[in-house]
Amino acid sequence: MATLETKRATGLTISDVAQETGLTSHTLRYYERAGLLAGVERNGSGHRRYTSEDVEWVILVTRLRATGMPIRLIRRYAELVRDGEGNEAERLALLEAHRAEVVARLDQLHRNLELIDYKIGLYRERACDVGAR
Repeated sequence: MATLETKRATGLTISDVAQETGLTSHTLRYYERAGLLAGVERNGSGHRRYTSEDVEWVILVTRLRATGMPIRLIRRYAELVRDGEGNEAERLALLEAHRAEVVARLDQLHRNLELIDYKIGLYRERACDVGAR
């Protein structure tokens, strides 16, 4: 059985990439159809063969999705990257805007967590008071 390093040299299968990234093969195909991944190379029999760079890109796309970036913005970012040099300012602006949204959501989550912690504290006090009677 070939090691992952050997497979990397000849190209990873969609199953390999799914296992490595935690995504399903269906999701990887969807990302490709949606324009989030550049055309993945294919072998002579038509099976996808992913490079290490493809896997790194899939991980980036996955993290952008996990932080709430819409598919349309990831697609735009992917287009800018594929277009090459000269559009770094637009890439930067896109990522900075997304970062600001993530930070705002984190701040809101933190405030929500503080309220939950406050309520937990109240109930712990009451539970201790009831137990002490």
